[in-house]
Amino acid sequence: MIKEYSTIKELKGPLMVVDKVEDVAYGELVQIRLGDNTLKFGQVLEVDESRAIVQLFEGSFGVDAKETRVRFLGETMKIYLSEQVLGRVFDGKGYPIDNLPKLVSKDKFDVNGFPINPYCRDHPNDFIQTGISAIDLMNTLVRGQKLPIFSAFGLPHNKLAAQIARQARVLNEKENFSVIFAAMGITNEEALFFINEFKKTGALDRSVLFLNLANNPAIERIITPRVALTTAEYLAFYHNMHVLVILTDMTNYCEALREISAARDEVPGRRGYPGYMYTDLATIYERAGRIKGKKGSITQIPILTLPDDDITHPIPDLTGYITEGQIVLSRDLHRKGIYPPIDVLPSLSRLMKNGIGEGKTDVFHLNLSDQLYASYAKGRELRDLVAVIGEESLDEVDKLYLRFAEFFEKYFLNQNLNENRDIQKTFDLAWNLISILPKSELKRIKQDYLNKYYKGFSLPEFEKKHLASASVDLESSLDFFKIDFE
Repeated sequence: MIKEYSTIKELKGPLMVVDKVEDVAYGELVQIRLGDNTLKFGQVLEVDESRAIVQLFEGSFGVDAKETRVRFLGETMKIYLSEQVLGRVFDGKGYPIDNLPKLVSKDKFDVNGFPINPYCRDHPNDFIQTGISAIDLMNTLVRGQKLPIFSAFGLPHNKLAAQIARQARVLNEKENFSVIFAAMGITNEEALFFINEFKKTGALDRSVLFLNLANNPAIERIITPRVALTTAEYLAFYHNMHVLVILTDMTNYCEALREISAARDEVPGRRGYPGYMYTDLATIYERAGRIKGKKGSITQIPILTLPDDDITHPIPDLTGYITEGQIVLSRDLHRKGIYPPIDVLPSLSRLMKNGIGEGKTDVFHLNLSDQLYASYAKGRELRDLVAVIGEESLDEVDKLYLRFAEFFEKYFLNQNLNENRDIQKTFDLAWNLISILPKSELKRIKQDYLNKYYKGFSLPEFEKKHLASASVDLESSLDFFKIDFE
């Protein structure tokens, strides 16, 4: 028998305190009936003897403590899921916002998920091609990995997220690949951008979108990634799909955590964020992975906008401890007009070695990546030195390194928003680029690979070859838009 309570003692922001309750559990779903019979829902956040603190999903606006009735439903928040979830757009709580009917299913799933037993985890080892050279060659994404993107306000992380969602696929496999896209605290304009981008390119057919808007209650942002990951687990482990989950923006999620923590009068931790933020983030990030005996997998790309461009801020700092590397976007590269503005030097994919090599990408992949890192780093150092002593003080080899750094940014990092480079094309571009340096400088590549792939280009020869290749890409892009408008 479900009891109904009218003992609301206090309302504070998204929180409601209910007195004299019995047999109430943490995380339990709560139904709130207003005086006009409107229903709201919430979740038990804390239980203290006969008192329960409830966080309201829609906020406390319009709630009259005297006329409102509260029912504790005896179960955690669950959502209905079926295979028809693909191609749909939902709000942050999992309710349809695409003018299509609700999902019809007998199966309900707890949004909090279930922890994966470490013994049952299978190690990620399959290459995912994103079509973006800076990621595929330098910071390879591996199936089952969690690899965040560290961005900043004003940088094109939303465009990058949409491009990855559109282009990502597992090579050499004819298996189901789907994308779960969860956006938290975005504007209506950004929501329309994502919906139109997915529809325009046909990516929506293999995707599920969960959109929490900036004017939605903060508590909904706490639910959104959990609803998205529950959907991902359903597709991966019940229907053997390989699922890429993109979560943007985790900074908005953490701000919602801080807001609710402040409403509860909790003792703040670093910079006002709750002391349990590390644990809370881990409950999200650790839902990525593979399970032994299951064909499906979940790969995560959380996106964070760094407050004040500070990579030591608690949000990226804690995220870095939990995840397996990071892709860092650079404001300096963005000012130069380079897209995507990925700074490969502070970027890292800790599982990269597991997903590359013979039978996956190519045998020389790691050697080529290491050489590009070393050569670009030297070019950047010389660029700083030139600012002090002038370029005329450098010898000819050092001047080549300067041009290498320039060409690396201009031709390798930089690519069209709709340009989907396969890994072979990325390799060809990298070998052409590395060939402008003397063979004697390429000490990180095995001699056998150099003998086979080194081309010894001069600077004009490289530019001529690249521009010829770029003109073909431009024609492909124009064909893409032509087909779209027709």
